[in-house]
Amino acid sequence: MKRIVNLMFAACLAACTVAAQTPAELRSYLPVVDGWTLSAETEVFDEDNLFDRINGAAPLFIENNFQEMTSLEYTRGDEYITVQSYRHASPEDAFGMYTSERSSDLSFLPIGGEAQGDGKSIFFFSGNIYVKMWTNATEDISATLQTIATQLAQSIDPQAAYPALVKAFPAEGLTPYSVAYITSNYIGHEFLQSVYTAAYNQAGRSFQAFIIDAKSTEGARELLDKYFAFARQTQEYTEGPLVINDRYNGDIPVYWKGPYIVGIFKESGDPVTPQDETFVKQLASGL
Repeated sequence: MKRIVNLMFAACLAACTVAAQTPAELRSYLPVVDGWTLSAETEVFDEDNLFDRINGAAPLFIENNFQEMTSLEYTRGDEYITVQSYRHASPEDAFGMYTSERSSDLSFLPIGGEAQGDGKSIFFFSGNIYVKMWTNATEDISATLQTIATQLAQSIDPQAAYPALVKAFPAEGLTPYSVAYITSNYIGHEFLQSVYTAAYNQAGRSFQAFIIDAKSTEGARELLDKYFAFARQTQEYTEGPLVINDRYNGDIPVYWKGPYIVGIFKESGDPVTPQDETFVKQLASGL
């Protein structure tokens, strides 16, 4: 069952909890909105009871290292604005959760690190928080939603932006708003974790570029050992360009550079080309 946190308990929670953005802090970030009343009730969900509120969507949040969700609500008669703030273990995880729900049906807004919305909803990430807002109001209250979202995003992290590694992706041919972050199971492999991806279309060549942050040179070697073992390749290798014969995803050109492994994945399974190898080298040079 959900936990109901009243104002007194929320204040205590803010004092006793060392994690960033406690329910009390998130409540304090929300602005006063003319004609709307912020409910005194604060609902808090963790990994054990998130299913109670979002049911089938919970596993994806947990996969993205979800820690806690705070739900608050503005009311105006029978109308409401729900504000759900999902706290994740890191800004990268919050970014990854946001990108996993990014929709081509919504417009992009200059709020937080990136935002999408329409007259009924707004979704954005800021710091280690992914926020989902929506309303049942019959009129267009997009301006009100944006006011709330802007103040909340600024209060969570005034410098909210894409993760720093995203800057390494070359601009030429990059599909707008395609950059994402995947915590694990990239292209079906559990050992491919902490992966930044971006879609490209260059001179008719469609592919997905990726950057894996293995945290250390040793971590990168361990990952490659697992990948080569899966591919049943026994060759010796050092830092630099490599090709992995992935029997499920085709040949994968990669470049190993310190803690990073970068590469290209093509859904078509087309053979590796000199252009692929040049792109991978260029991508690695940006790290």
